[in-house]
Amino acid sequence: MPIKKMWGGRFEKGGDQLVDQFGASISFDQEMAKEDIMGSLAHVKMLKKTQILSGADADKIIGGLNDLMTELEEQGLPFDVENEDIHMNIEALLTKKIGPVAGKIHTGRSRNDQVATDFHLYVKERLPKIIFALKDLQQALVNLAEKNVETIMPGYTHMQHAQPISYGQYLMAYFQMFQRDVERFTFNKQHTDLSPLGAAALAGTTFPIDREMTTALLGFKKPYANSLDAVSDRDFALEFLSNASILMVHLSRLCEEIIYWCSYEFNYIELSDAYSTGSSIMPQKKNPDMAELIRGKSGRVFGSLMGLLTTMKGLPLAYNKDMQEDKEGVFDTVKTILPCLKVMTGIIETLHVNKDKMAHATQHDFSNATELADYLATKGIPFRRAHEIVGELVLKGIKAGTDLADIPLSEFKQIDTRVEDDVYQVLKPAVAVQRRNSLGGTGFDQVKAQITAAKQILNK
Repeated sequence: MPIKKMWGGRFEKGGDQLVDQFGASISFDQEMAKEDIMGSLAHVKMLKKTQILSGADADKIIGGLNDLMTELEEQGLPFDVENEDIHMNIEALLTKKIGPVAGKIHTGRSRNDQVATDFHLYVKERLPKIIFALKDLQQALVNLAEKNVETIMPGYTHMQHAQPISYGQYLMAYFQMFQRDVERFTFNKQHTDLSPLGAAALAGTTFPIDREMTTALLGFKKPYANSLDAVSDRDFALEFLSNASILMVHLSRLCEEIIYWCSYEFNYIELSDAYSTGSSIMPQKKNPDMAELIRGKSGRVFGSLMGLLTTMKGLPLAYNKDMQEDKEGVFDTVKTILPCLKVMTGIIETLHVNKDKMAHATQHDFSNATELADYLATKGIPFRRAHEIVGELVLKGIKAGTDLADIPLSEFKQIDTRVEDDVYQVLKPAVAVQRRNSLGGTGFDQVKAQITAAKQILNK
């Protein structure tokens, strides 16, 4: 015998079973069971204070909701697809517990403002957890950077050796990327910290409700100013998915380089066994599978963003059933990015840096060519001409199998008589790095300053 729908008074026939299953959302929106009970508690307390409900009825409902919350936390609650969504499931369970008075819980509200409230509460609670996990990762990067200020590695453009840099500076570049992620998620709080409760279906309600009270009870900063906007806005979810997508871009870029750096060809770093796997057929393999998984999971987060953007783009005001599709992608994204952040933090905390291998890669690669061009410019040669001269010297060195540091001083003096022995000091990779002390540069003092500033940011 089908359950009579709470909205079924206008209908003569029950829904087709397949249609009921197709339209139901309880399979995923049960994720918001806690938030749904929280919203109902705030609503009923407000109905009691405004005397829309009698004290006796309100207290009975509040007691039943508190019991449901305890059961949810201790052993979970049984949900039924016949009741469609988390809202009607909670109300059905409440009715079973306290009787028909449970039906008064829906006075002055709609599932439209109810689901929006639940969704806001869900995202609002998880944003601080994501920010906290991001800061853990940032701290791991700072710790590793502090140990590697004077570790020299090739810097790349177009995946070609460009100039020698500090590995500490390289790590701090990712710190800055993740700091922007922190700031984006922090700003996301502003549009999540709004209460839709009391907007009802779309037009508000004739009952003398107190939206300021429910806003305060639920810990929101303020209520939505427009009831149409309150039930139809999903900007906060789009912002969340957009922020998460940018975060996954940053994680994926870092993973890409980790995968390169721990390969046999580079061997700049070695991953801990705890964050690697082996091969079922090749005994020698140590695969960076965790980094590859993080890189791969970026696709599902991007997909969730594109899915919700596409769902929302053509929706008229106010609520439409399409918006039932807003939650699964957000739920999945939360469950994706938090483990990604924690695993990446572990990777960074436990990796081994092969400092000698990094330094060796800068010895015979002509990445000090810019240093020589800059040096010649200090002798009065226009930089464009100096660039051309050094390019010719590099070509000559490639053909002869020699480095710029192998060029005899007499040959340098043929370029300009003002070139002295100090040119060989300038051409040393470590010196090239150390001398680049412009603000934000790779010079050791600048990297130390970046680390100090990062510590201050993390300690706020």
